[in-house]
Amino acid sequence: MKCKIMHESKGRMRVRFCIKRMTVRQADIAEYALSAVIGVTRVQVFERTCDVIIAYTCPREKVIQELSCFSFESEEKISLVPERTGRELNKNYEEKLAAVVIRRYINKLILPQPIRRIIAFIKAAKYIFRGLKCLLKGRLEVSVLDATAIGVSLFRGDFKTAGSVMFLLNVGDILDEWTHRKSIDDLARTMSLGVEQVWTKTADGQEVLVSVNEVRKGDMIVVRTGSMIPLDGKVVSGDAMVNQSSMTGESVPVHKSEGAYVYAGTVVEDGECTVRVENTAGGGRYDRIVKMIEESEKLKSSAEDKASHLADKLVSWSLGGTLLTWLLTRNATKALSILMVDFSCALKLAMPISVLSAMRDCSRFGITVKGGRFLEAVAEADTIVFDKTGTLTHSSPRVAKVIAFGERDEDEMLRLAACLEEHYPHSIANAVVAAASEKGLEHEEFHSSVEYVVAHGISSMVENERVLIGSHHFIIEDENCTEPDDERYNELPEEYSHLYLAIGGEVAAVICIEDPLRKEAAEVISKLHEYGISKVVMMTGDNERTAKAVAEKVGVDEYHAEVLPEDKAAFIRAEHDAGRTVVMIGDGVNDSPALSEADAGIAISTGAAIAREIADITISADDLYALVELKRLSNALMKRIHWNYRTIIGFNGGLIGLGVLGVLPPATSALLHNASTLAIGLKSMTELK
Repeated sequence: MKCKIMHESKGRMRVRFCIKRMTVRQADIAEYALSAVIGVTRVQVFERTCDVIIAYTCPREKVIQELSCFSFESEEKISLVPERTGRELNKNYEEKLAAVVIRRYINKLILPQPIRRIIAFIKAAKYIFRGLKCLLKGRLEVSVLDATAIGVSLFRGDFKTAGSVMFLLNVGDILDEWTHRKSIDDLARTMSLGVEQVWTKTADGQEVLVSVNEVRKGDMIVVRTGSMIPLDGKVVSGDAMVNQSSMTGESVPVHKSEGAYVYAGTVVEDGECTVRVENTAGGGRYDRIVKMIEESEKLKSSAEDKASHLADKLVSWSLGGTLLTWLLTRNATKALSILMVDFSCALKLAMPISVLSAMRDCSRFGITVKGGRFLEAVAEADTIVFDKTGTLTHSSPRVAKVIAFGERDEDEMLRLAACLEEHYPHSIANAVVAAASEKGLEHEEFHSSVEYVVAHGISSMVENERVLIGSHHFIIEDENCTEPDDERYNELPEEYSHLYLAIGGEVAAVICIEDPLRKEAAEVISKLHEYGISKVVMMTGDNERTAKAVAEKVGVDEYHAEVLPEDKAAFIRAEHDAGRTVVMIGDGVNDSPALSEADAGIAISTGAAIAREIADITISADDLYALVELKRLSNALMKRIHWNYRTIIGFNGGLIGLGVLGVLPPATSALLHNASTLAIGLKSMTELK
């Protein structure tokens, strides 16, 4: 594809495709194809100008190469695009809304009054039928109020008022449907796999790490504890407990063995399995996510539910007020003024839009939120629990030194450790693998199948000897491995975290991990206190000495050392029993129980797949200031929702009062009511401050 670079800065470029026009489909192909490039972090495509903005961390030459060989006709690129996309959705609703508005004004200008009246009766039939259907089911809801208002207007010969009410109801329905579909689409696409590489098994049984984009139908992939299944397929060997909540909503893991079908986006909680890939791309996963979200109550916050229920409850009061006004005044115009003003439109439209706007604002700061109720939980939270490693510390710790005991070689010990750790993505495991890579130590598979013990370590067999790697608690206390009689072992550097490697029941080496604190951690915790968090807690599997030092540096209110996953979850349950609202932040497999237990679980984007899957919110790993923005936006959302309540009730209540007094005629009341609804809806779409 011939392109022209319009602007460029470090890690970012704006290019223009040298074509006359770009269709929506072509824009989607460009966006999804370029986003699939490893190292490209963000892609924005503007079909009207044929411009593309690309943010990247990979070498610039790689981006240039991808652009130069890019083609809209490539089957491989086309297969990356889901069946439905947000761009296409927006265009469809924009066209639908424009058609309704244009048709309304053309009819008023061209059609004679008798024809317009016939059209009004035809259009009214839909609303009246909807109201009657609701009454037959024994319910008094908003549709009854709409049907009554339109029916009474037509009965009185007030076609102008009836037409205005139906037009504004139609616009409101389109906007409501648009926001609902848009929110579902946004969530479906943000719940993306985030898997760039996968272990494939070759014909001779070797495991090779390759890009997920290189996997083809029929290939064998290996998925282990804590990892996400990247593609649909059938299990050919192994046993695993798979968390399918993102697909089916099931609350407990499902056992998968040979012959079972597994879905992309589900997570292996325990065990491992080899999967034959059956679907490499397409809209199947998107469709399943959409179906799950549509059936899930996660999308709505309690504030949205409250608004919806309140709107329906007010229907009986509006009908009662209309009847009472007519009985007292015998004035149909005054009575009709109450019917023209209902609270439902604004309440049911403004609240979901406010939540969607907040979720959109969050995405600008690298925050993905799976539903409005979690923003509400963050706003109400008074307790926040931090995991230490990869959260308060950097998600990319590094190996400072390797201390080998006996006659063992340090590089050989590091090579063995990397061979085990590469299968279980975690910040410390990644550090070991990276250290081996920097030294050029190749670590092909030379061990049998590995077993991951959550929050403890890894066990495997090498040359008929059991090899263990993990924490001091796991190696020494649980497995009773022999400690070396070596002065260096007794004087391990206190400033490092320690990873123990044992061979044949003896500690063979200790890998010292440098895990520097995030420089912004202390300031972030201070800001969280300012925004209403009264209790900040740090929980870590590290020893008391290391935990205390970190706690003092970052300024947490309390800390707990040498904790297990169940200890974190138990602490959160105890806080709930004390009447507190708790937010948990973590990045590892061991944080999953606590993330699930919290009112809002927050995962770091570079953390384990299962942590991201279980978490309700995911934040960027770049820095912790995203937490401050999340709390600020959540507080601002609740402030906006409360303002919406007061404004809607106050303004519409005033219109009803003026109508009953005869100051405002029904048509004017309807116009002001609907205008205020749209105004509040538009304000709810603005950026939160």
